Amino acid sequence: MSLYLADASATPSLLDLTSSFPAEIIAFVLMILILGRWVYPVVMRVAEARQRQISEQLAAAERSRQEAEARLRDAEASLQEARGRAAEILEGAGRSGDQLRAELRARAEEDAKRVTENALRDIEAERRKAIESVRGEVADLVVAATEKVVGETLDDQRHRKLIDQAIAQVGREARN
Repeated sequence: MSLYLADASATPSLLDLTSSFPAEIIAFVLMILILGRWVYPVVMRVAEARQRQISEQLAAAERSRQEAEARLRDAEASLQEARGRAAEILEGAGRSGDQLRAELRARAEEDAKRVTENALRDIEAERRKAIESVRGEVADLVVAATEKVVGETLDDQRHRKLIDQAIAQVGREARN
């Protein structure tokens, strides 16, 4: 038996106001108030704290890069100094000086290359570490916030899509 009796001459209206409509409106308003009062501020505090942490990690990575560049400049200065000493030795050594100069130059260039490679490796490792840390934390925050707001667990594809969107947004905000 149908709860609604349809009159053949009556046309369906765009908005069907039933007795449950006021209850639905009240439930919706209560949900908005609860989310606005307790859930949204917590999510915002966590997001702001994570954003500060990300900024600090990026600043640490930048400091590491600058330190590596300073070490590289020092290595280049040492290379120049070694070349200068090699030139002095060459003037006094004659024939054996040519051989000594080649050895010193090769050693200095090898040292400079090793220092450069180490510095670049350190920079890349710090950058990867910061990015992975940011992605992990953002993914956890997005999942937690989504589950609290939506109230259900997402399938893997939607979960990954939300995480990628959140990471992209954090990246844009970090650049601004």
